[in-house]
Amino acid sequence: MFLILGPTLNLLATFFWESDSQGSTAGTLSALSVACWLIGLLGLYDRLRATAPRYVAVAVPLTVFATLGGISFGVQSVHEALFDVSHARAVELLDQHQFAATTLFWTAGPLFPLVLFALGAVLARLRAAPLPVAALLCLGALAFPLSRITREASIAHVADLLLLLPFLYLGVRALRERARPTSPAVDGDVAAQPPAPVAGGGGRAG
Repeated sequence: MFLILGPTLNLLATFFWESDSQGSTAGTLSALSVACWLIGLLGLYDRLRATAPRYVAVAVPLTVFATLGGISFGVQSVHEALFDVSHARAVELLDQHQFAATTLFWTAGPLFPLVLFALGAVLARLRAAPLPVAALLCLGALAFPLSRITREASIAHVADLLLLLPFLYLGVRALRERARPTSPAVDGDVAAQPPAPVAGGGGRAG
């Protein structure tokens, strides 16, 4: 469920963007989306652990750190509304605090789409999901930072939709597998069994 809720909240957040700032509503939805995404991703990593243990060992801490960046950007938008400053002005003020800016924003922030791109690549390599699903995930991960840099709502909607579609597939498959009485469930969004290759590019990465 969280694999669906995370990108859904992320998509909804862009509809609340304001002219010179994301605003408090969009910032709150964005921060909540990243938190939900983290829960879902941890469940997905748990399912991939049997077939890609080294990848999971690296992906888990990187994803947690990347989540800090996503939440920080969301909280920044809330602060912009609280103190009535534009996004451009907030960035100028942030540059005066290099440790915070470098750690939470310019390092952890861009790490989140990189984590998603790596996940798409791993799903494709393991054939743990259909190739179109993995490709959409990679495309969404590439488009996500572009949409935030340009701050164009139309680009953001496309990027968010590209991310929502693959996670919708993964989340629905997870829910279906959980509903099967013969398929044991584990904590998270995915079934306990490792992903198995399926003819035609399908798999169970849900």
